[in-house]
Formats: sequence, structure tokens, C-alpha cells
Amino acid sequence: MKNLTSLLIGCSLALAGAALAQQPVEQPSPSKKKQAAEKTHPAETQPGVNAAKPQERPAKQTGAMKERGATNEPGATNEPGAGKGRKTPATQESATAPGTNVSGQPTGVPTPGAKQQAEQRRKGMKGPAAAAKTSATPAAPAAAASAAPSVPAAGQRNTQANMGAKAKKPDQQQVQQIKSQHANFRAQPKPQQVPAVTFNQNRRIEGSDRWQGPQYEVFRSYRPERHDQGWYQSHYNRVELIGGGYYYWNNGYWYPAWGYNPSAEYYAYDGPIYVGQRAEPPDKVIADVQGVLQQMGYYKGEVDGLLGPLTREALTAYQADQGLTTTAAIDEPTLDSLGMG
Repeated sequence: MKNLTSLLIGCSLALAGAALAQQPVEQPSPSKKKQAAEKTHPAETQPGVNAAKPQERPAKQTGAMKERGATNEPGATNEPGAGKGRKTPATQESATAPGTNVSGQPTGVPTPGAKQQAEQRRKGMKGPAAAAKTSATPAAPAAAASAAPSVPAAGQRNTQANMGAKAKKPDQQQVQQIKSQHANFRAQPKPQQVPAVTFNQNRRIEGSDRWQGPQYEVFRSYRPERHDQGWYQSHYNRVELIGGGYYYWNNGYWYPAWGYNPSAEYYAYDGPIYVGQRAEPPDKVIADVQGVLQQMGYYKGEVDGLLGPLTREALTAYQADQGLTTTAAIDEPTLDSLGMG
């Protein structure tokens, strides 16, 4: 009887011990789980932002964590009763890199060391890339900037050199030499090479209404007129036959004397020709201008003392390069610019 009683008591103790052994040491209450989730949630929902340092560590760890040596494997659960090495799908992304938390703290709460390592890794990843980008990106524009202007610069230098060679004026000694060569110059009519213009009473010098300044007033107000010899002799002191036509002189300019002699009305240009107060003959002044422009590279024709199309074209080019009003005529500013005023 005693043996049976002892056997029953032993079996009861064994069963109780077995039942007790199967229960976990301690299970965290739902309230503790909720608090832990609230603490880890801000760090988990903002990837790349370091979570605040936890105020306190959990006081106790589950038996399953102790058995695993407090090592958190990626995807492994820390819930009691889970098998060793058992992995479950991760439900939330950790704020720290997988496998870096080896201090036994719950996943998602980085330690100060892990925070520094994460910052160092992040800086290390950004640093070389930013440095490479900074060093490599400006290189191409810099190379392009240094290489691109080479061709335009050469063309620009050539253009400037040509302009400088063409616009270089002869010195005063050369001008005087050219003028001395034409001291006794007399123009001859050349209707085949330089056609004569015809009389047109309503003609106006084209573009003269846009020429500003008192030195262009004679061109703006010029109107061709036809009169006989008596009228010209009564109005002007000097009327001469020059290059196949009669001209009258008035206050520094020579003008065609239309009608003075109908048999001598060869004029290559119908308009005022400025010669200055010395009243030099217009054909001589035209020849001087042609010689200077020829030496400068503007005039390609013959020095003939006639203000024909080639001479007027050379005058236009010279005036444009010098910033003068392009009158295509011998005016006061042009003659002064050439050193013959």
C-alpha cells in the first residue's frame, strides 16, 4: 500500500515537473509589446535617419534569446517558443543594416556604436561618389571651353589682321607724295569705262535725308539745276571745264554746271564734291583720294580722276570701316579722315 502511494506521488511530481518545464520562463505582456513597438516604430518608418538613443534597455530577455546567445539573425523571430534558427518573413524594415545589431538589444534599436558605424558607412558611400562627380563633371565643360574657342579665335585673328592691314592709313608723308604726283593731273572723259549720268531735275541724292550733321547739309539740299552761261557767271566767280564737263565752285564744293555748255556735259557723278577752301580742281582731288584708297587696298581701279562706280564703292567701304556716314562721295569728314582736308 505504501509503495503504491509513493509511486502515485512520484508520478504526480514527474508530470508536474514535465508540465512546468514545457512552460516559458517569462512571456512579455501585450502592453510591453505595444510599448516596444511604439519605441521602434519611428526608427523603422524613416530609413536612413538615426533613431534616438533609447532611455533604457529591456530588463529581461526571453529564454529563446538566451539559448541563441543573443544573436539576431536577419529574419529570425525573438518570440518565445520559436525553434532555434527558425526564420519568419520580416514584417517591417529595420532602421539599421541587417546583421549589425549584435549587442542583444531588440532589432530596430541601434546602439551608439551602430549609429556611428551607420553614419560612417553612409558618409563613406556618398563621399567617393560625390568626389568623383565633382571632379569628373566640370572636366568636360572645362575641356570644351578650352578647346572650342580655338577655331573662332583663329578666324577672328585673321579677320582682325585683314581689317587692320586694310584700314591702316598712310602717314602724312605718303599722302603728300601721292598729292605731289597728281600736281598737274587732268582727267579725261571715259564714257566707255565710266558711263555719264543724265540730268534729272527731280533727282535727290539717295539716303541723304538720313545723313545727320551740318557737314552733310549740302548733300541733303542739293537739287540739279540747268542754267545758261550768263546765269552761272553772274552767280559764281569760278566755272571751269574739268574732265569733259563744266563745274562751278561754291564754299569748298564743286557742283556740275548743267546747261553751261550742252556740248560738254560729261559727268560721272551728279552731286557736290568737297575739296576744301583751297579750291583745288575736283579731278585732282578725286585722283588723290583714289591713290590713297588704292594704297590702303580699297580701290582696285585706275587713277583717272573720275568719281565712277568703282571709286564710290571704295569710298563706301572705307567710310563703313572708319565709322563714318556712308555717302559714297567725297565729303568733308571723309577727306579729313584721309589726311587731305
